[in-house]
Amino acid sequence: MKIGIVGCGGRMGRMLSAGVLATEGLELAGGSERPGSEAIGKDVAVLAGGEPSGLLVTDDAAAVFAAADLVIDFTLPDATAKHVEMAAEHGTAMIIGTTGLPADLQPAIDALARKVPVVQAANMSVGINLLLGLVEQVAKTLGDDFDIEIIEMHHRHKVDAPSGTALALGQAAADGRGVDLDAVSQRVRDGHTGERKRGDIGFATLRGGDVAGDHTVLFAGDAERIELSHKAGSRAIFVRGALRAALWIDGKAPGLYSMRDVLGLS
Repeated sequence: MKIGIVGCGGRMGRMLSAGVLATEGLELAGGSERPGSEAIGKDVAVLAGGEPSGLLVTDDAAAVFAAADLVIDFTLPDATAKHVEMAAEHGTAMIIGTTGLPADLQPAIDALARKVPVVQAANMSVGINLLLGLVEQVAKTLGDDFDIEIIEMHHRHKVDAPSGTALALGQAAADGRGVDLDAVSQRVRDGHTGERKRGDIGFATLRGGDVAGDHTVLFAGDAERIELSHKAGSRAIFVRGALRAALWIDGKAPGLYSMRDVLGLS
């Protein structure tokens, strides 16, 4: 498969390009960056630590979609919205790992998935996707006798909060309880808040250093607590998941898939 990388000059983009170059069955088709980026005009493979490929970074993302069978997108919500339009225009499959996407973008992603296969996930790691299943199961078993709090920490450069993974964990807990997450989500506590409301799912956000991603779902009951945690030691785990999805999606029918589909957990 010919793979395009949008945002190829960033940390994740370079790691994704390097992963494609090192993976049998995948071929790098090109990469793009935002206009004005210092990466424009540089060799995509060289940026990723490889040998010259002749593929130069462009600010024309549409050209990458035209050249690729599949484009991997770990960029920002505004950019992803434009990329979804490009994918629909060129009939290009997508893997979407961008977090913090607005709800009003989802219909466009759903429409794209009716044309081509799309894998969309807030977190591409195998461990997190196992954790999602565990959280749903535990929440279903315990009910609202146990309070649920989701604690996440990421590096100082992360721009969205709570993280997409934390929200996915909250959704898994809400699914387990059979409730609407928006109706029970508690994201901010400050000042005199009163007692905790029974059934709420709380979120706490920490930022600092170079933390790749730590997530804990805490089930707090009377005289006992259950904690389910995942700690990412490197962004490489997200790259491995995305490449696994790229190999899996080849030949799939149009549709919106998750990493749980990729891993055979759904």
